[in-house]
Amino acid sequence: MVTKTIFRKIAKLHEELELKINEVYDEGDMIKVAEKSLLLIDESIRALKVLVSAHHFENKGEEIHFFKKLKPQFISKFIYYSTVLDVESHKPNVGNKALKKYYEAEQRKLENFYAEQSDFYSYYRREATYLDHKIFVRDSYDLKMKLSLGFYNFDTSFTTSHDHLVAKFRANERFDQYLKKRIDGLSDRDSSKSISTLVWSASKVGLIELVYALYHMRCFNGGNVELSEVIKFVEKSLDTDLGNFHKTIFEIRNRKQGPTKFLNMVSDNLTQHFQQTEGE
Repeated sequence: MVTKTIFRKIAKLHEELELKINEVYDEGDMIKVAEKSLLLIDESIRALKVLVSAHHFENKGEEIHFFKKLKPQFISKFIYYSTVLDVESHKPNVGNKALKKYYEAEQRKLENFYAEQSDFYSYYRREATYLDHKIFVRDSYDLKMKLSLGFYNFDTSFTTSHDHLVAKFRANERFDQYLKKRIDGLSDRDSSKSISTLVWSASKVGLIELVYALYHMRCFNGGNVELSEVIKFVEKSLDTDLGNFHKTIFEIRNRKQGPTKFLNMVSDNLTQHFQQTEGE
């Protein structure tokens, strides 16, 4: 199987996984959400491993792309939900003040991790590439760099020296947002929340189409967020209920007139506006 075909299969696998996880969010209880999500992610990672383990990439660029960009999308989800499950299942039954300290202690753990991995985290944040041929290619590593203590226990057909760290960074970035949201939720700010006068006056289907397009362009948190979280933010911000958005997305995708009906209207309207106001 050629690499391009495998990459298409991986993209479809990841998209299906995200939709399944978004459906799990209807549970509301984060412990149940995490448990069910981990089962789905495990199934997807096993399928990913079958696709890639025996595959010989046509060049190093393709192999680097998989281990630096694609595989961490899946593994970071597993790390994130494992961490959420651990933190929420061990959460003490205490008041808001003590609970806030509990979540803040988790934030300090993240800070310590970043301090320990500061050199490679800098490489990751700068989107550097000069070491990629050593750290994102199978059976290739640099002993002068800090390696995981369990490095020699990894499956070398599905692992490079640093792809797991990239996944860890992505998971931690998302977990940090999760902790901030939990801490903010314990404050009294919600009680003094101002009511916005903004309302969405176009169709709800159009809003879902717009949000889904922005989500797939990685416009929220650099793409490191679930669609359901984005939908909840939009619903809260615009005081609206988007209902079963999974079903709506399926209907949008299968529309006879194409999936971008509302986006086309937005584009046409904006173009017309600029043409009419040209020279003003």
